[in-house]
Amino acid sequence: MLLRKDQKPRDISDRIQRDSYEPVYVQLANILRRKIVDGRLKAGEQLPSEAGLCKNYNVSAMTVRRAINRLVEQGAVSTERGRGTYVRQLDLSAATFNVDELRKLYDNASSVEVKILEVRLVPADPVTAHNLAIPEGERTISLRRLLNTDDKPLFYHYEYLACDIHNPIVEAELEATSLQGLFEGTGHNLFKWGELNMRAGIMSEEEARILQTPMPSAAIYLTHVFYSFEDQPLSWGCFVCRSDQLNFNTIVGIRS
Repeated sequence: MLLRKDQKPRDISDRIQRDSYEPVYVQLANILRRKIVDGRLKAGEQLPSEAGLCKNYNVSAMTVRRAINRLVEQGAVSTERGRGTYVRQLDLSAATFNVDELRKLYDNASSVEVKILEVRLVPADPVTAHNLAIPEGERTISLRRLLNTDDKPLFYHYEYLACDIHNPIVEAELEATSLQGLFEGTGHNLFKWGELNMRAGIMSEEEARILQTPMPSAAIYLTHVFYSFEDQPLSWGCFVCRSDQLNFNTIVGIRS
């Protein structure tokens, strides 16, 4: 095949390999992704039309659609009805973070000891009453736990439970003496769903004392409210972690 002076030979990696075990739509998606990664298709640039991709790569319209859907799922492109498909811009607002240190602890959960510090009946203060949707002053069960590894404190966990003698939640929560049990439950399936919130703050004197850190010290607070299958709040509480125990990492954009 003769090429014009301004025309470059096509990279073999940009060709559909008909004898490959890899489905054609996956090959096409990978070809387009490589073009995005190496800058041949830039952020905000429109991809060739469906008809153009069909012609360029000798594939069906269905193959093109499946390839584009794959790129959308990977976050590489976005589609706009009536306009076409575009390479996604770098969007910091859409970044999601991994709590790597928590993941490492969870993967090595056998090294984490969960110690119950306190169990007692207490009247609901305004915050507890609001989170558990009960009248202020109503009795609740207060749980305090300390999570240690290698005899070093990692997390301080406090939790308040709606006081209901007919609900086995208290027994189930007291059985949670491992990290998996605390994060996954003990198999009783008492909770239907939950709300989580993470924020930074300064430890109270009690928190600093339990976590053996001087005042003032920064902390990460992971609060939670868990709901029953009737959508009633059963438990609310908070994991308090020293700020030097958690790292937040993420990747934005398309990595090769």
